[in-house]
Amino acid sequence: MRLATPRRAPKPPSPSRSSTGPPRLSPSTSAYERGSSVARTSLSTPNIDYPALYGKYLNGLGRLPPKVVKPEVRLVKLPFYTTLDELLKPTELVPQNNEKLQESPCIFALTPRQVELIRNSRELQPGVKSVQVVLRICYTDTSAPQEDQYPPNIAVKVNHSYCSVPGYYPSNKPGVEPKRPCRPINLTHLMYLSAATNRITVTWGNYGKSYSVGLYLVRQMTSAELLQRLKTIGIKHPELCKALVKEKLRLDPDSEIATTGVRVSLICPLVKMRLSVPCRAETCAHLQCFDAVFYLQMNEKKPTWMCPVCDKPAPYDQLIIDGLLSKILTECEDADEIEYLVDGSWCPIRAEKERSCSPQCPILVLGSSDVNGLLPTPNGNGENGKATADVVDLTLDSSSSEEEEEEDEEEDDDDDGPQPKRRCSYEKGLVSAC
Repeated sequence: MRLATPRRAPKPPSPSRSSTGPPRLSPSTSAYERGSSVARTSLSTPNIDYPALYGKYLNGLGRLPPKVVKPEVRLVKLPFYTTLDELLKPTELVPQNNEKLQESPCIFALTPRQVELIRNSRELQPGVKSVQVVLRICYTDTSAPQEDQYPPNIAVKVNHSYCSVPGYYPSNKPGVEPKRPCRPINLTHLMYLSAATNRITVTWGNYGKSYSVGLYLVRQMTSAELLQRLKTIGIKHPELCKALVKEKLRLDPDSEIATTGVRVSLICPLVKMRLSVPCRAETCAHLQCFDAVFYLQMNEKKPTWMCPVCDKPAPYDQLIIDGLLSKILTECEDADEIEYLVDGSWCPIRAEKERSCSPQCPILVLGSSDVNGLLPTPNGNGENGKATADVVDLTLDSSSSEEEEEEDEEEDDDDDGPQPKRRCSYEKGLVSAC
């Protein structure tokens, strides 16, 4: 019995080649084969883990490298300014020629919402709104947030008027250059509070350093508002402060000196007055506090944000109110200094003046008649008619002193003028009874 062999399907006709045109591909040819006629080498090595080498892209075909994005200049946050909108990102001031004095214009318009915010804001002082459009200038440095820094010969013109720029602080030390407080420049009073276009021109000196400018819509805060915010979110619990005291006074096994206590003054080092809101920076290593009220007021006028105790940076976002010392201030009103003990407790320290005036060590005036039974001398007035205290030599006995007094009385009767007093070791007439 013969088995019938299956017929093979006829091969499709090979495409006809022409010497003048490209080769024709049948419809069944894949798009991959149509893309190129170059021979390809198959990557079939079984020991290579392509996903491990190239992520999820096989055959080494990764995604194209992303477009390089230049990092932006960032400005430090200012405690007295809350940013509402960024009108112009920090943009570099590019010189247009080789001249030393350069000009850079900027044109922008406020939105109706921004205009409404400015108009409805309260006045900090006559003509100064709390919501403002400010210009900030800094170095063109993307490595870290930059502080405000003015270029030399700076001048700012808003529309048709020049804006005032903070001047230099005079220096009292010889040879020290005066410093200029670089702070945001308020442009609001010279702008069109409408949909009209505002033009700002910055004039600056080109001396090699690169600067960037930015425009912001901000709300200016007061020291009282910052103090209220600090009281709301910045109070450290008394128990946490007590634990910090114990940590400071904990016995160090490597130290030969054992610390049994640490003294803390209740007087503010800024104004030499009693503390009302004891405050310090979280980064400070000391327990001594300063008054938050005066610290914020001083930085509102001249921002330095330096701790008056250790002279290290104490920015607003690092400030805390000492809850333990606040409690001590209410309980101890008759002392200006306290001492923290090892167990976290405290005790008041009295002033030395109060100790010397205590009843344990009275001071007796020997010129009075009721001391030691002595009678005042007849000639008790001095040359100016003022009563003077008698001088008594305590090294003599009472009998000899009485005889000398009688002899002095007889000599006084013979002479008209007063006799000079006897010099002794107690010229002031005061002696401690201790």
